[in-house]
Order: sequence, then structure tokens, then C-alpha cells
Amino acid sequence: MTPQEMVQSLWSAFDRFEFDAVAELLHDDFICDWPQSRERIRGRDNFIAINTHYPGQWRIEVTRLVAAGDEVVTEIVARHQDQANPAVSFFHFRDGKIISIREYWPEPYEAQPWRKQWVESMPHEQEV
Repeated sequence: MTPQEMVQSLWSAFDRFEFDAVAELLHDDFICDWPQSRERIRGRDNFIAINTHYPGQWRIEVTRLVAAGDEVVTEIVARHQDQANPAVSFFHFRDGKIISIREYWPEPYEAQPWRKQWVESMPHEQEV
């Protein structure tokens, strides 16, 4: 399986809530970093446990996937009820497995009024 196919398989398993299916994709030394909350998830078991116990029934839509060598970057939207949360994930590979993921889950914020004359409003993710 190529790195791109492995990442597609991971997101597909997440969308189906089949988190245990992800274990075979993860390297023995797997680490996931969430820089915004300064959390590091060490090990596939902890990564699977966090996602298994994450509240709510989220649906995952991959909106962009870019692959180059042993790196894959995805942009996804995690949807739950009336929420649509975007995330950007950087996947790295070693020995044919995902060795690390670095994820950013940005909070939306209001546009700054001072730049209004140079920008236009984008639709919400739900409308795309």
C-alpha cells in the first residue's frame, strides 16, 4: 500500500468508527502531535483509545490530499450535527507504516475589519 493509500484508508476507517482497523497502519514507534494543545500521543494504543473515546459521532470528509515521497498532507472536515471543523494533518512514514502525524485543528475566528476592502467572505464549510 502506498503512503497515499494508507492515509486514505485511515480516514475511511475513522469515518466508519473502525479505529482498531488503523492499528495495522501505524508504526511501532508511532507518535501524534497536537501542537495547539501541546499534547503528544505516544503509541498506537493510546491513539486508538483517544479516538475511540472521543465524544460524538463525527463524519470525516477528505477535502484535499497531497502526497510526496514519504509524506502526505490532508485537509479534512470533521462534521458533527451543525458543526464542521477543518483539520490539517501531516503524515510521515517509516518502514512502510505511519510513524507520525502532526495535526492542526484551527478554531474559526472573525475576519479583521481593517482588511475588509481587500477580501471577500468565503462560504462556511457546510456550504462548500
